[in-house]
Amino acid sequence: MSGELQVFSGNANPALAHEICAYLGTRLGEATVGSFSDGEIRVKIEENVRGGDVFVVQSSCQPVNDSLMELLIIIDALKRSSAKRITAVIPYFGYARQDRKDQPRVPISAKLVADLISTAGTDRVLTMDLHAGQIQGFFNLPVDHLYALPVLLEYITKKKVSDLVVVSPDAGGVERARAFAKRLEASLAIIDKRREGPNQTAIMNIIGDVAGKSALLLDDMIDTAGTIVKGAQACMDRGAREVWTACTHAVLTGPALERIQQSCLKQVIVTNSIPLRGKELICPKLHQLSVAPLLGEAIRRIHEDESVSSLFA
Repeated sequence: MSGELQVFSGNANPALAHEICAYLGTRLGEATVGSFSDGEIRVKIEENVRGGDVFVVQSSCQPVNDSLMELLIIIDALKRSSAKRITAVIPYFGYARQDRKDQPRVPISAKLVADLISTAGTDRVLTMDLHAGQIQGFFNLPVDHLYALPVLLEYITKKKVSDLVVVSPDAGGVERARAFAKRLEASLAIIDKRREGPNQTAIMNIIGDVAGKSALLLDDMIDTAGTIVKGAQACMDRGAREVWTACTHAVLTGPALERIQQSCLKQVIVTNSIPLRGKELICPKLHQLSVAPLLGEAIRRIHEDESVSSLFA
């Protein structure tokens, strides 16, 4: 055990941080996280953290760069305040889609962000449903990679959907979809997708049988909703009875909300790894689940030096 358990948060998702603290039976640490008039991030830790086991809850969601800089500067402030151990709790890890050189002369931004977080003074990272699992290897420090699978499974199981087929929206998500289908004792289908450009997709074919079944499209994130909406329509065109989707991270940019509302999707299930804002809160097709108990339990286990992987056994 590494000193007193303390939880702090930036401005990205304070509601989730408060929920995590409620699960842990503690209070959210006091800190001033604001900015100067020119936009520079300003942080002051308002309580003693010397010798503490400190967890900083901060998703790198919109505004992405501000959220990331807040995380880095909070960590630096905690390190300089003599915290014994600092764990960055990043429910949504931004820049994860830039995890390799898929074209000439492009950066590997996920690696850069990992280096920044490490250099800031982080001792450990706790994150959830990385877009690419190999990003864990970008860090030269311990990474606990959680999955929203138990939270999503519990909700789908309670719905008692009959004749369910779990559909992966692309080849990269097959492993995730297969694990989900196995737990639900459901069949599996895969969408053969070819990307025409950034945030643009073309649905080509469905491998597997969806006719007469309830299709559940499973992905790690939903951004502009182009992939999910086209995938849902492809399932309906091939005879699916209804289509649901479950995505951990509700990035929801650009025309996403309009596309969802006008689509054939019955329901879009997301988590609060990223907070819903504005019109997203009243969209009838969006249903948000909380991952606070999952994150809270992982934090408790890290603090008490217990197994985190057994959460998914």
